[in-house]
Amino acid sequence: MANDNRQGQGQGRGRGRGRSNEPRDEFGQATIDLARVTRVMAGGKRMRFRACIVIGDKKGRIGLGLAKGADVALAMQKAGNDARKHIIKFPITPEGTIPHQLRIKFGSSQLLLKPAPVGTGIIAGSVLRQIFELSGVRDVVGKILGTGNKINNAKALFYALEQLKPVRIKMTNAKAQMPNEIQNPNDKII
Repeated sequence: MANDNRQGQGQGRGRGRGRSNEPRDEFGQATIDLARVTRVMAGGKRMRFRACIVIGDKKGRIGLGLAKGADVALAMQKAGNDARKHIIKFPITPEGTIPHQLRIKFGSSQLLLKPAPVGTGIIAGSVLRQIFELSGVRDVVGKILGTGNKINNAKALFYALEQLKPVRIKMTNAKAQMPNEIQNPNDKII
């Protein structure tokens, strides 16, 4: 019984099974762009793969990662790790939309984002739809006005979401709703 001192491993043989004690990742991920890129060297062309991945937890936290690797799997793994290092948090209203309208110019990319009423859904194309689905925004209208470059549009959307300000609750009738003894702070309590 030489294998009795194993800790944290499954009981049976085989690969990859019985790993229930590992922490579950709360982020979903989507591949925005996957491209083969070449670099010209003295001896010829050197090919690599570039991956752009977005991760999100559907609660207003998303991350964008961009990485290159010798093969597709390595590029995607590196991009996923990069996305986990660059997570941003942005406000979502209780109705599931963004707090206010935004028009952003970032490089060659221009985006228009508008909050939408409940039940509208995500009316946006390409990259915007994927990112909004992963972020947890249920109702929003988005329009890409500039370039069609997916990576630039994703970066522009991240920049726009960082600019969002949380919803403020207006306190118009707060004084009328308070009890009489608390209305005037200068009154002495006896």
